[in-house]
Amino acid sequence: MKNIRHFAAILFLVLSAIGCRQTPAKGAITTNVIAKEALTAATLEVIGFNRPIITAIIDSIKTGFYPNRHSLLIYKDDKLVLEEYFSGHDENWGTNLGIIKHHDTVLHDMRSVSKSIVSACIGIAIAQGKIKDVDQPVFDFFEDYQQYNNAGREALTIKHLLTMTSGLKWNEEIPYDNPENSEIQMINSGDGIGFVLSRAIVTKPGTVWKYNGGTTELLAEIIQRVSGKDVHEFAKAFLFKPLGITTSEWTISPATHTPAAASGLRLTSRDMLKFGILFQNEGRWGNAQILPKKWVQESFKSNLELPFGGYGYQFWVFNFDIKGHQLKLPAAVGNGDQRIYFDKKNNLVVVTTAGNYNKWDIKNNASALLQHIYTAFDDAE
Repeated sequence: MKNIRHFAAILFLVLSAIGCRQTPAKGAITTNVIAKEALTAATLEVIGFNRPIITAIIDSIKTGFYPNRHSLLIYKDDKLVLEEYFSGHDENWGTNLGIIKHHDTVLHDMRSVSKSIVSACIGIAIAQGKIKDVDQPVFDFFEDYQQYNNAGREALTIKHLLTMTSGLKWNEEIPYDNPENSEIQMINSGDGIGFVLSRAIVTKPGTVWKYNGGTTELLAEIIQRVSGKDVHEFAKAFLFKPLGITTSEWTISPATHTPAAASGLRLTSRDMLKFGILFQNEGRWGNAQILPKKWVQESFKSNLELPFGGYGYQFWVFNFDIKGHQLKLPAAVGNGDQRIYFDKKNNLVVVTTAGNYNKWDIKNNASALLQHIYTAFDDAE
């Protein structure tokens, strides 16, 4: 009996120690706190920007040279050096809002920037131990759809969904007002998850990149199934709250009756920047590690070499020629010209929003605007 009591005492101490651990078993993340505000402002001149060039950029937006631009935020050398807002025509997931006077508290459609948020939530869920790793089979999470776990689909992993290399038959290369567009078909299907999981495998998973918002819907559904929270509630608890993001909306999809993971999130431009800074700082915000450093690095890594650059974990990687120097710039990208650009080499994050939804041929777009910004500081390369 004495030995049993001695063992019980030791077991109590061990369990108590485990209960007092401050970090999850799968990674050193601290999503249960609100980290200290990490936005510090500075003047353009202090950071080395040419003010007349920046003034010319703002004037070009106001005159419509860069059409229907709604916001422009520049974060350089860990300082917010520009935060400008403009009036323009806007939408909410396709609903006409008319002319909106944008400012720092106005929510804006993220469109496919939503995908990058979903990806971050997957990284957090893995760090929490709710998902094993990116190589876990997709059908581990869909016992109720096992009728599709065949014909090559059994090889699908979470990584294939993240990198859009699922091999599933899908077509988002045609306009979103075309009923043949696969995302529109998914939205109208009545069962978005079944619609995506039932698509035929046309290329070996992991070998060919094909843009596919349906795979993002699967990722969000996995979040809900492993956590009991839909992707918006999960993001609010473990991503937005630590970043001090208090206001957000996420449109409910008629396909899943849950947040439209591929395109439905609305945030302020300043909160977009907070998300950008989190990734620029490899998962840290203030004194807290919100995402594992390795996750951020993998998110920005090109899985396959593509004509435009590459694609990571729901982030694009663009090839840019900046003053004759080649740069690979990761970016969160949304329809309508929503962008978060990341330049680690020059310690630069640029956030911009616009209302150019479904307009793919605008010459003076976010990319052209970014090139103009680089002319405003001397050390860009």
